[in-house]
Amino acid sequence: MEGEASKRLATLVGCNYVGTRYELRGCINDVDAVRAALVARFGFAPADVAVLTDGDGRGAEVLPTGANIRRALADMVARAAPGDVLFFHYSGHGTLVPPRHGDGGAEEEAIVPTDFNLITDVDFRQLVDRVPPGASFTIVSDSCHSGGLIDQEKEQIGPSVGSGPGAPSARTARFLPYGALLDHLSAVSGMPSSHHVADHLVALFGADASAKFHVHGGGGNGSALSTTPAPAPTPPRPDEGILLSGCQTNETSADVPAYEASGGKACGAFSSAVQSVLAAHPAPLSNRELVAKARAVLEEQGFEQHPCLYCTDANAEAPFLSQDKKEETAVGAASPAMSPALL
Repeated sequence: MEGEASKRLATLVGCNYVGTRYELRGCINDVDAVRAALVARFGFAPADVAVLTDGDGRGAEVLPTGANIRRALADMVARAAPGDVLFFHYSGHGTLVPPRHGDGGAEEEAIVPTDFNLITDVDFRQLVDRVPPGASFTIVSDSCHSGGLIDQEKEQIGPSVGSGPGAPSARTARFLPYGALLDHLSAVSGMPSSHHVADHLVALFGADASAKFHVHGGGGNGSALSTTPAPAPTPPRPDEGILLSGCQTNETSADVPAYEASGGKACGAFSSAVQSVLAAHPAPLSNRELVAKARAVLEEQGFEQHPCLYCTDANAEAPFLSQDKKEETAVGAASPAMSPALL
């Protein structure tokens, strides 16, 4: 960071999918808690914190559609200069996108905006690649299958490093199954659900669909991708992207109901764990320390999800959100922490 000239910019997204069969309860509460912590502890100016939420009744909200989230993130990155601190928090459903028939490869991660216009690991990779040298871009994703959400980012804590295999959770999961995603999009697009999600999204959203679904050419009239296999992935390269995910790629993240939360507010298990750790440790914590401590909190509370960290070796040891010693202060607002007695 370059002293007083540096900026701290944030985009916070909470998707509760109000009134749908996929409704969640705690995502907007997560955003409220994160916003309070950014301002009180980390020195973010309220005007530099963009908030996109759905259905909270406040009237002036910007809905977290795919296009709106992409626009907010692109604007944030475009404003960035060397030394700036960028932050994106997402609470909502995640999903896994299978390869198109004949492409080979594994399922890949995506987040699910309220209009189901997926934002994929490829989109986040492109955003990180546009971050100016010397700036940082931290992503916290409290959603299912969120490990690896920045394509090709180096794993520091995850399925291969410092973790055992994942296990299913009995609680409500922030996960939209691929079949449910296809059924919803098919009803809107009028195309058979047997089509790949790329076909539906490009037909419905055109240029606003994920770059992942345009990368091989085509792009309209239900033909999102060619049958040319994707190029082999390149090894991770150093960059300023930092991902703290709520769980491993093969796991789900819990949406905790109000009756399990102190103060009667629903929340994300991972978001609540992060807030609890920060409240208990006013001094700066490294990204690695924060994820490790959040893992310990979730394990103690009986959650079967393992937060992960993806970034360079240097950023793993860097303070979370570049917190300065002079910013050592307790978070002003109480987080919607879970009641241990009910877990």
